Formats: sequence, structure tokens, C-alpha cells
Amino acid sequence: MSESPALREEQLVHQVYNEIAAHFSQTRYKPWPIVTEFLEEQPVGSVGIDVGCGNGKYLAVNPRVFVIGSDRSDGLITCARGINEEYNVVVADGLALPHRDGSFDFAISIAVVHHWTTRERRVAAIAHIISKLRVGGRVLVYCWALEQGSSRRGYHEGMEQDVLVPWVLHGTGEKEKNKKKKLEGTSDKGSLREKPDLSGIPPRERAAAVDQWKREQEAKRKERLAAAESHKSASTAADPTKYRFYHLYREGELEEDCISAGATVLRSGYERDNWYVVAEKPLV
Repeated sequence: MSESPALREEQLVHQVYNEIAAHFSQTRYKPWPIVTEFLEEQPVGSVGIDVGCGNGKYLAVNPRVFVIGSDRSDGLITCARGINEEYNVVVADGLALPHRDGSFDFAISIAVVHHWTTRERRVAAIAHIISKLRVGGRVLVYCWALEQGSSRRGYHEGMEQDVLVPWVLHGTGEKEKNKKKKLEGTSDKGSLREKPDLSGIPPRERAAAVDQWKREQEAKRKERLAAAESHKSASTAADPTKYRFYHLYREGELEEDCISAGATVLRSGYERDNWYVVAEKPLV
């Protein structure tokens, strides 16, 4: 019996993001231009939601609007609160948001919808976001593109759209860095200042003593490098790799899903290996 979509998402999305939350958060700090533009064009006093807000990097882009962030990962919400304790954030599933329907002027969902494992659930997620908007409210949705031929990932048209994307948890702690520095003996200035002790050695024997000292120092340096290389290999082998589910959207597919979710597509485009759509909640 095949596992349910919800179980796959629990294993390949929710659990993974909780495990990598702190490391992932360190890489998410610069807002994307079109998302920034969308947020800054909202009228003063507007109220919106960021569904899948992660560490909250978009919550303070426009201080003239009020944004409530939500994420399924309590680890990422903890990161958001650590960055700014004044962020308005809540742990919530994107298919079961705690907000009242028809309450918000705008919404964003950046690189989130592609984590649902079936098209029905992706459309349902977009529809659920739209249900929280007032009539005329607008939503900006970003999803990873299949067409990423120019990026290091190399995804392109014709490839499988449902993929598992790795995240490697490198050892980045201060303790790890200090250990590596100690093993490598990286204090080059100290090494340059170090001199052999020639006290008690007759002048005519000092040249030979210096040569011997240099050979000993070179041997020690090689030992340190070998130890550092061994430590590096062990650390690399120990770095766990976590896999996250992504659906890579082909050109035009995100527009189709937004229309299926009941929205009116206003504009769409491509930015940073993502397709995006700006859509509006119509008068039914």
C-alpha cells in the first residue's frame, strides 16, 4: 500500500525543515526584488499574511503594512522569533490556516506550494490562501521552476518534475572551526616569528643546527596537514544529508493552478529559478 501524500509531506518536508531549521535560516536573509516590490506597493495600513514565512525575512520589508507570518516548521518559527521578537508569527499548516476567511488585503507564499506532493493539494493550498483574502485582495506565489538550465542545479524541460532535493548539514559551529584551525596550525604569523634556539651551540655548528630545525618543522607541518585532512574527511562523511520533496513547475503550470484555485491571474514571470504569479481574488 502506497503512503499517503500527507505522510510523505510529514517525512520529506515537515520533519526535514525542523531538523535543518537553524542551518537553513542562516542562508535566508536577502529579500528577492519582485517580492520586495509587491510588498512595497501595498497601500499604507494594509494587512497581509506570509504563508510559509520561514525565518521571517519578508515580514519587515515594508514597515507601513502589517504582516502575519505562519510556517508549518516550529523550528523556523523559533528562528524568526530569535531574529526579531516583535515578528507576528504562528505555527500553522498551510492547508489549515487559523485566520478568518476574507480578512486580508494581500498574501505572499514564497517557495512553499511546491512542497505539496500532489497537484490536488497544491491547488488546494493556493485556494486556501485565497480564501483568506477579501475580494480584490492579491496574492504573490513563487514556486521552483523546472526550467533552471542556467543554474548550478541544472533542472531543465523534459526532466522529472517531482524530485528530492538534498540539504547537507555541514559542521559550522564555532567549536568545529576552532578544532580545524588548531589542527591546521593556521597561525602563520606565529610560525614566521618562531626561531630555533641556538643557545649553547658553537658558532661553527649553528648552520647544521638550523638545517636540522627546519627539517623538524617541515615534518611537524606535514603531520598537522595530514591530521587536518583526516579530520576534514571524517567531518564530511559525518555531515548528514536530508532530502526535501519539490515539485518543479513547468512554464505556465503555476498560472493553471492559480486559475484552478479560483483566482484571476494578473501577471506572471520568472525570477531566481522560480516561476511567480500575482493573482487576485475575484468577485464570485
